[in-house]
Amino acid sequence: MKHLWVIFILIFIFSCDDIKNTKDDDKNYIRVTIDPRLPEDNNGYYHLTLDRQKWQTIHRIDGNVVDENANPVDVVRFEWSSNLYWVLGDTLGYIVKRGLTDQMVYVSYDTTYITGFDGMEVPTINPASYSNSKGNFSQTSGFVKSMVGDTANIVCSVGGSDLEENQIKFSIVLD
Repeated sequence: MKHLWVIFILIFIFSCDDIKNTKDDDKNYIRVTIDPRLPEDNNGYYHLTLDRQKWQTIHRIDGNVVDENANPVDVVRFEWSSNLYWVLGDTLGYIVKRGLTDQMVYVSYDTTYITGFDGMEVPTINPASYSNSKGNFSQTSGFVKSMVGDTANIVCSVGGSDLEENQIKFSIVLD
């Protein structure tokens, strides 16, 4: 009977996609589940259709972390990285200064352009997130329309660990 339970647990662990058993910095076992909230193809790649009417398509990736007793774990740090970046031009944007006339009507009287950002790299995923008291965490990615046809390779590291056992890796094809 004991062997049947071991086999059942192993089948369960290896049949769940994007679930990782790992250790946090306190050497406690935790279970991390990632939900990219995207359709998955037969090869295990997720697909995100970019909005071609906008420069950037924002997408949220969700996850959950529980301990060995299936209790939510609060304040676990997750570090994220992607192989894709985009480069800013010279102008980031602008600020319009507004004021009121004597008749209490808003008017725009000056526009200041924010410059000096030429060549700065912008990552396509935020670098970190933390779990809340329910064990939930989210991450935001922002892919730009010039990336259509590219594949984003995403790495989520528990506590910033470089150990393979503490990382979850998945790919998003940008359609």
